[in-house]
Amino acid sequence: MSEAQSVGADPERPERSGVELSGAEIVIQALADEGVEFVFGYPGGAVLHIYDALFRQESVKHILVRHEQGASHAADGYARATGKCGVCLVTSGPGATNAVTGIATAYMDSIPMVILTGQVPTPVIGSDAFQEVDTVGITRPCVKHNFLVKDVRDLAVTIRKAFYIAMSGRPGPVVVDIPKDVTDPNIKIPYDYPRDVKMRSYNPVLKGHPGQIRKAVDLILQAKRPVFYTGGGVVLGEASAQLTDFVRTTGFPVTSTLMGLGAYPMTDPQFIGMLGMHGTYEANMAMHETDVLIAIGARFDDRVTGKIEHFCPHAKIIHVDVDPSSISKNVKVHVPIVGQVANVLADMLKLYRELAPRSDEQPVAAWWTKIAEWRGVDCLQYDRNSAAIKPQFAVETLYKVTDGDLYLTSDVGQHQMFAAQFYPFDKPRRWINSGGLGTMGFGLPAAMGVQLAFPDAQVACISGEASILMCIQELATCLQYGLPVKVILLNNGYMGMVRQWQEFFYESRYSNSYVDALPDFVKLAESFGHVGMRVDRPADLEAAMTEAFAMKNRLVFMDVIVDPTENVYPMIAAGKGHHEMHLAPSLSDRELA
Repeated sequence: MSEAQSVGADPERPERSGVELSGAEIVIQALADEGVEFVFGYPGGAVLHIYDALFRQESVKHILVRHEQGASHAADGYARATGKCGVCLVTSGPGATNAVTGIATAYMDSIPMVILTGQVPTPVIGSDAFQEVDTVGITRPCVKHNFLVKDVRDLAVTIRKAFYIAMSGRPGPVVVDIPKDVTDPNIKIPYDYPRDVKMRSYNPVLKGHPGQIRKAVDLILQAKRPVFYTGGGVVLGEASAQLTDFVRTTGFPVTSTLMGLGAYPMTDPQFIGMLGMHGTYEANMAMHETDVLIAIGARFDDRVTGKIEHFCPHAKIIHVDVDPSSISKNVKVHVPIVGQVANVLADMLKLYRELAPRSDEQPVAAWWTKIAEWRGVDCLQYDRNSAAIKPQFAVETLYKVTDGDLYLTSDVGQHQMFAAQFYPFDKPRRWINSGGLGTMGFGLPAAMGVQLAFPDAQVACISGEASILMCIQELATCLQYGLPVKVILLNNGYMGMVRQWQEFFYESRYSNSYVDALPDFVKLAESFGHVGMRVDRPADLEAAMTEAFAMKNRLVFMDVIVDPTENVYPMIAAGKGHHEMHLAPSLSDRELA
C-alpha cells in the first residue's frame, strides 16, 4: 500500500467512479471515501448546497456545534486522540474567520485537519460580496497548505490532496475554500476520486540517512550524561513503542515536552519529568548538564529551551524530525536526521544493539546518582494540609478516581500546568491540550471530539473559570449528542497564570486578571440540561469526583473552588536558563537565581 493510501482514501470502500455527481455531492462522497466519521460544522449560505447533500446521505455524520471555533477545536481534539484527520465545515466570511483560531491552534501543534470553507460564487470573488473574506490569504500563515477550488472538475482531486498533505510528513491543517457555484446541484460531472497522490514539490522523507544514524549511535555509545528529549512528534508519528524500547534498552533518562507527555510512560523510573518553563528540577538540571542530547520529534520551543545561550551548554545534540525545516531552526544541532520518527528510532535501536555494548557503565551509573540527588529536591511539593483545595490535590484526586485511565483535555493556564505535572500519562494520545498557541476555550470542544471518537471512554476537560467561558456554548452541543464529558473546573477567581506573572514580575499589580461577576456554574450547567456540582472542601473532593464519574451517561460540571494564591512551580522566567529555576517558597533555600 502506498503512503497516499495509508494516510487517506479507504481502499475498502466501493468505487463510485463514473457516477455523475454535483460538486456538493462530490464533497460528501470524497469524505466518505476518506473514511471520515464525523464532520464538525455550522451551516451558512455559501455551504447550503453541501449541507443539502449531507442531509441526503448517511455515511458521514455531521456534528452541529454552536460556534465555528468549537468546530475547529472539536475536529482537532478528535484528530489528537485518534491519529485520524479531523474535518470541519464552515461557511464563508465570519464562518471562516471564526474558525481561524482553531486552525492556528492545530497548525502550531502539527495536528492533521481538513477545513472546508464556503466562499462566495466565483464571479463575485473580489467584489466585497456579502460574507466574503479572502480565506486563502487570511489562513495562509497558519496552515500547512490551502486551496481555492474554482472548477468543479478540480474538486475531488483537491480534496484528496488536502487529506494527503494534512496526514503525511509533519501533519497540519489544510484549508479547502469552495465557492458556492462550484457546489451547484444543477451541474454534475463524472465522479473520479484518486487513490494515489503524487506531488512533485512535496515528498516527505520516510527513512533516515544510514550515515547519520551511524553517527548518532556512535555518539550515544560515547555518552556519559545522556538525555532523551522527546516531543509531540513521537505521539504524532505513532512512535511510542519504538521510543520506549530504545529508552529501556539504553537505560538512559528521558524527559518530555508538554506535547510529548504519554509517549513514554510517565510512571516509569527512567522518566524524569516534563522539562521547560514549568518542568521538574531534575529534568531541567539534567538538560543543563547533559553531554549528549537525543532530541526526538521536538522543535526546541522557547518554553522548553529557556534562554538559547544557556541551553545545553555541554551537549552534542542529535535531532530526529520528519520536518527538515525544524532542524537547527532555533538551536544548532550536531547530528541531524530527517525521517519519520518511528522508522528512524527502529533503525537506531537495531544498530545500537548490533554494536559492542558499552565497556564502561560507570559514567551512566554516576549520572543516575546525580539525577537522584536532583530528584531529592521534591520540586513539586505543596501544602497537603491546606484548609482550601489546592489545585495540585484536585489533579491528584482526579488521577486516583480515574485510575489513570482517562482522556484529559485542558484549556490554558495554571490548571494546564498542574495537570501536566500531577496527572502521569502512561499512554500516548491521552493528553489533549493546546501547547503551541495556548488557546483558551480549547478544552471543552476538544473533549467533544474525543468523546465522539471513544464513546465508552472516560473523557474529562480540566479548565479554569476564565477559559471555560470562551466556548461555554458547546455545552448545548454536548446535550444534543449525549456526550458525557466531565468538566473539572479549577475555580480560583483569577486568570491564574496572568495573576502569577503579575505577582512575580509586576509587583502584584493585578491589572484585569481578577474575573469579577462570575456565573453560578452549577446553575449554568443545569440550565444546559447537565449535572452541576460545587466542591470547596478537600475532604469532599474524592467522593464528589467518584459520584461524577459514576454518571456514565451524563455530562457533569464540577465547580471546584481552589486556593486563589497558589502558583505553579518550578518556573523558569523569560530570559533565564534551565539552571535558573524559581522553586516553591518552601524550597527557597535551594533556589537558583
